[in-house]
Amino acid sequence: MTAEPEVLCRVEGRVGRITLNRPQAIHALTTNMCRLMTEALLAWRNDPNVELVLLDHSGERGFCAGGDIRMLAESGAGDGRLAREFFFTEYRLNHLLFHYPKPRVAIMDGITMGGGVGLSRPCRFRVATERTTFAMPETGIGLFPDVGGGWYLSRMPDHIGLWLALTGARIKAADCELLQIATDFVESAKIPNLKAAILAEPHRVEAILTEFEGDAGRPALAQHQDEIARLFAGDSVEAIYANLEAAGTDWANEQLKLLATKSPQTMKVAFRQLQLGGKARDFAENMAMEYRIGARVVQRHDFIEGVRAVIVEKDNAPRWSEARPHDVSDATLDAIFAPLPSDQAWSPLP
Repeated sequence: MTAEPEVLCRVEGRVGRITLNRPQAIHALTTNMCRLMTEALLAWRNDPNVELVLLDHSGERGFCAGGDIRMLAESGAGDGRLAREFFFTEYRLNHLLFHYPKPRVAIMDGITMGGGVGLSRPCRFRVATERTTFAMPETGIGLFPDVGGGWYLSRMPDHIGLWLALTGARIKAADCELLQIATDFVESAKIPNLKAAILAEPHRVEAILTEFEGDAGRPALAQHQDEIARLFAGDSVEAIYANLEAAGTDWANEQLKLLATKSPQTMKVAFRQLQLGGKARDFAENMAMEYRIGARVVQRHDFIEGVRAVIVEKDNAPRWSEARPHDVSDATLDAIFAPLPSDQAWSPLP
């Protein structure tokens, strides 16, 4: 018996359909998966018989939980070559989706985190359900909110993107609509019919989404939006800590408890990443910056230790290289963000 492919890419009617097919790992992305998707998208880009691209997943557990973290940590503990190859390939896929000339529809039914955000966020239509859970939880394992986080999170209102990046907070469908992470809400039970309708009449995709649109309810985030805008407005991670400590509210104290579980080093990496991403002239400039970070962070102590503590041994007691944000030196950050030699730098697909 041959194993099923990790991604199913095929043309159905006038729709190019990509189905993530690694359900046992909640479709955590591998380098091979990114290559398969890239090949399909390139084949369909100029094909007049393909009007639209539909991204979905098999199984019940979610759209995509992120990248293949164990592989990245194992590679990072060695020479890092396979980890760099993964980031290079994944970021090219993210950039291809960002500039793709045909409508893309992502069905974010269930967990949508990390690499799953990188696949869904560049799509023109992003469908959330009551089962959607969105997060960029990377600082909890000594990583950073990559796959375009520097671009997308820095452009959210009221410092909410920075709050998501630092705390790894999980949000549901209504909040995803509020932040334009999702463009539409459809009840999970109606998703099979929604997909069938899009496959039958891709030229009517906007009208079909309107017909299936449901009510996601009130965004829970709205009640804390002013607080986030005020307390996460600091000009450094240390200033944000000071704001939260001075506020002393129950919500502020909850955020401090969350931040205490994160890597101080990669919180400061994420802070600088969003600063630079917010100033980037285009998406490619942001992705080249994120590749420089990824190529280095994946071999640093905090990532390998974070994966050990959270994913492998699950003792949830990581021993970070620095105890507090103020212990992380500018020299450490400068080394992580420094330009790569030209023959090692990231570039978009030619």
